[in-house]
Amino acid sequence: MERARFIEHRGKSIFLLDCSDASIDEIHAMIDECARQVRVQPPQSVLTLTVAGGGKFAPETIQRLKELTKGNKPHVRASAVVGITGLYKVVISAVSLFSERRFHLFDDVEEAKNFLAGC
Repeated sequence: MERARFIEHRGKSIFLLDCSDASIDEIHAMIDECARQVRVQPPQSVLTLTVAGGGKFAPETIQRLKELTKGNKPHVRASAVVGITGLYKVVISAVSLFSERRFHLFDDVEEAKNFLAGC
């Protein structure tokens, strides 16, 4: 799946979840793919980058994101999120509280990738 995959940046592997302008069904498929790929990685080894903005959300989507981030927690070293504005701030806050994870927010994908490459 092109929207949910590992990419390389400055010698580091980063799991990209590109939710920008995605439909609810696309986001749900990405969530499933992310869980499959991240949860087989060693503990505290995965760097994640989520690109938000323009994607559609439903209550079920938010619940699935909460479950994804909580289930992925043992495997994730650092997370960056790009494109958080408006309603997305409420969603990311809820997901962060539920999963007990910290998400570093950025306005630019390159800035987020550079941050993760330094982790």
